[in-house]
Amino acid sequence: MNEYISKLHRISGKNGKTIVGLMSGTSLDGLDIAVCDIMGAGMDTQVSVREFRTISYSTDIKASIRKVFAKELIDLQHLAILNEEIGMLHAHMINDALKAWDIKPEEIDCIASHGQTIIHAPQRIHKQLNRPNATLQIGDPDHIAHNTGIITIGDFRQKHVAQGYEGAPLALFGDQILFQSPNENRILLNIGGISNFTLLPADLNLRAALSTDCGPGNTIVDNLTQLYFNKSFDNDGQIAFGGRLLQPLLDRLLEHAFFSESFPKTTGPEIFNLTLCNNALKDLGIIDPNPEDLIHTASLFTVMAIVDALEKLETAKNSSIYVSGGGCHNKFFITQLERMSGFKVFPLETLGMNPDAKEAAIFAVLANETLSSNFMANGNLRSSCLGKISLP
Repeated sequence: MNEYISKLHRISGKNGKTIVGLMSGTSLDGLDIAVCDIMGAGMDTQVSVREFRTISYSTDIKASIRKVFAKELIDLQHLAILNEEIGMLHAHMINDALKAWDIKPEEIDCIASHGQTIIHAPQRIHKQLNRPNATLQIGDPDHIAHNTGIITIGDFRQKHVAQGYEGAPLALFGDQILFQSPNENRILLNIGGISNFTLLPADLNLRAALSTDCGPGNTIVDNLTQLYFNKSFDNDGQIAFGGRLLQPLLDRLLEHAFFSESFPKTTGPEIFNLTLCNNALKDLGIIDPNPEDLIHTASLFTVMAIVDALEKLETAKNSSIYVSGGGCHNKFFITQLERMSGFKVFPLETLGMNPDAKEAAIFAVLANETLSSNFMANGNLRSSCLGKISLP
């Protein structure tokens, strides 16, 4: 038997595993690396994040990704090379992180790689009803496995698409496993490039749980901050706090057809981006708006999209919100969310999880399920076997 097939079989039978979870989101800021010690499987899973760090992408890598990110017309050769390059880069980052933490590669059972999303195209976006939902993440897991010497599970979203779903959000499965409570209705809100949440009812009815995108997260705000202030993001929401509301712009943005679509639904920066904002300004005849007012309004757009989704869900009432993602550090978002929604809003640390590590940890949990379990979350997967396995 191939030594790695034998190792894979041995790992799958272990009750405790050490898995490196990886996440690189649509904000393109870098790679999240979480070393997770996982016991059990399914609803008995327990996770401890032993080590975590985010390693930033270089300016050159960001520029290279943006050449193909959420674009209809691209250089296919550049995409093919970048697929390999990102895989090699992620492997290099993992090796460096493990060395810094004094963790030997042989101590790691597997790597769970989300990859770098470059396009999300469900039918609701591409509008071609005779063609399937689609999503694409680059950063070939074979390169990660080969260059780290560690079994790697990647490309998690394709099984979800293959079974007729949209490939996102996948947080539902991990959120149910890690955060469901019999004592509290919980909303696990993630504000990344796009905002999404998982609704977990206290009655532990897995089929009543729901995960959906809300709309914009940090993307438009980050784009505006980079354009006008040469900063990657609005630190603590300071710029937003200094601006005033452009009510006609907010009203126009909230008219987008996405907000009238049924739940669950997914979207991406293909829709919610700077072009959407610029087109709305042009239609309204708003010329040379104050940059702080733009960022204030775009920030409220993010919050209103979340509040709108919560108000449309009767089952969301009497819930507590636990926030993660880069947006959880934006005080403007959190202040306005509490004011507008009426919900109690807590940082995810309240539940014992580093909010920055959550998404990477979720993919470690999904890898553990692929290896160990047949957990059926929300009744919408025949099995929890997500991801493709790459041997070193």
